[in-house]
Amino acid sequence: MNINATLFLQAVVFAILVWFTMTYVWPPITKALDERAQKIADGLAAAEKAKSELTSANKRVEQELAKSRDENAVRLADAERRARTLIDEAKARATEEGNKIIAAAQVEAEQQTAKARETLREQVAALAVKGAEQILRKEVNAGVHADLLSRLKTEL
Repeated sequence: MNINATLFLQAVVFAILVWFTMTYVWPPITKALDERAQKIADGLAAAEKAKSELTSANKRVEQELAKSRDENAVRLADAERRARTLIDEAKARATEEGNKIIAAAQVEAEQQTAKARETLREQVAALAVKGAEQILRKEVNAGVHADLLSRLKTEL
């Protein structure tokens, strides 16, 4: 066989192979590559979108945390104010109660002092009468001398 005919025949077979490949094999491969490229592009776009959403979600979370911290600080301040108010009110009530107890004790002490003075006056009057009896060596009638004894009590 002639080398030119072989070369020509191989060129024709190669051309048929190229045509067959370009017509039937290459389009599905190209289509699969394009689909894969599209999926990759979609995945990258979704990743970018998720990244931006994550960033915005993190910002919202930080804002909510800051808001919560502020609210907690306000609540703590209110609770401390209420506690101070309650403590002040309790101190005021305790002081009032103490003052009332002291006043009642003073009144009671004054009453007991007055009662003790009155008892002492009566005892002194009785001793004075007994002393006068002994001095006079006779009995003094308390009913007859009631006016005199009451004046003696007031003087004492």
